[in-house]
Amino acid sequence: MPENTETVENATQGAPAEPERTFTQAEMDAIIGDRLKRERAKYADYDEAKAALDELTQLKEANKSELEKAVEERDKYKAEIEAMKAEKEHADLVAKVAAEQGVDASLLARMSGDVEDNAAFLKAQMENTPKYEAVHDGGEVKIPQVKTDIPIIF
Repeated sequence: MPENTETVENATQGAPAEPERTFTQAEMDAIIGDRLKRERAKYADYDEAKAALDELTQLKEANKSELEKAVEERDKYKAEIEAMKAEKEHADLVAKVAAEQGVDASLLARMSGDVEDNAAFLKAQMENTPKYEAVHDGGEVKIPQVKTDIPIIF
C-alpha cells in the first residue's frame, strides 16, 4: 500500500518544475519595445483615417441639397415657434389666474409649479397678512410727546 501513495504523489506533482527564468534589463527593454512596435503598428494609420473621415463629412455637408438645408432650417424655426407658443400660453394663464384670484401677476409668473396652486397660496398669504392703514400726515416727521408726572432734575 505505501507504494500506491508514492505513485499518487508523483502524479499530482507532475513534471519536474523548471527553474524560474530571470531577464536582464536589456532583454526586458527588447521585449517591451517589440510589444510597443506591434501596438503602434495597429494604429499607424489613425491620423490618415481621421483626416479621411473629416473630408467625407465635409463632402456630405457640401452635397446636401437645398431642400435638405431648408428642411433643417424649417425644423429649427418650428421648435422656436413651439417654445414661444408655450411661453405665451403660460403668460396668458398666469394673467387669467392672477385676475381671478386677485394676486400679483408678476410675482405669480416668477413662481415655478402649478399656476393655480401658486395663486391660491399667494391669496392665502395675503389674507393672513395683517393690514395696516395708510398714514396721511403730509410727510411730516412727528416726535411723540411723552407725558410724565415726574419732574426732571439736573
